[in-house]
Amino acid sequence: MKLKFCGLTREADIRAANEAMPDYIGFVFAESRRRVTDEQAARLRALLAPGIQAVGVFVNDDPAHIAALADSGVIDLIQLHGGESAAYIERLQTMTAAPIICAVRVGTNEDIERVKSYPVEYFLLDAYVKGAYGGSGETFDWSLIGAVGKPYFLAGGLNESNIACAMQTGAYALDLSSGIETDGVKDAGKMRRVAALVKGGQP
Repeated sequence: MKLKFCGLTREADIRAANEAMPDYIGFVFAESRRRVTDEQAARLRALLAPGIQAVGVFVNDDPAHIAALADSGVIDLIQLHGGESAAYIERLQTMTAAPIICAVRVGTNEDIERVKSYPVEYFLLDAYVKGAYGGSGETFDWSLIGAVGKPYFLAGGLNESNIACAMQTGAYALDLSSGIETDGVKDAGKMRRVAALVKGGQP
C-alpha cells in the first residue's frame, strides 16, 4: 500500500514528510489555500528526501506549463484534477513522459466508467462535491468503486480513524491532505501516525 501526502506548502511540511517517508507528496498548482508557485515548489522539492516522488496537482492548466515543471524535475508525476479530456491528456503526453494521474470525482459508478479508456497510468478517486475540484475533506461511498482497471489513488476525507478501512478497498495508494492537518496546517504527528498505520507498524 502506497501513501501520498498532498498539499505541502512549507519547509516544515517537507521536513515532516522526510521523517514519515510517504511514497509521494503533492504540490498544488491550482487555485487553493494550499497553492504553491513554481518557485516555491522548486525550493521545497530541493529539500525532499530521495525516494519520495513529487506529484503536481493541476486544474485545466496549460500543458506547456505542466510539461516544463515535469521536465525540470520539480515534479515526477502529473495529477489532473479538472476533468480534463482524453484529447487534452494525449496532447500533454506528446510534451512530457511523466506518468499521469487522472482524478475522478465519484458521485456514481458511471463517473468511473466514463474515464476507464483514458490513456493514463493511474486514476485518483475523490468525493464528488458540487462546485469543488477536490480537497473537500469528504469521503464517498467506496462500494461504488468496483473494477477500476488501473491502479488508483483513494482520496477524500481520509484520516487516522478510517485509514484501516481505506486499506481494504484495493487502492494502489491512499492520498491524504486535510486528514493530516490541524487547524489547516500540516501536522507532523498526524503524518507520522498515518505513515505508521499504512506501513503496518504502530502509530
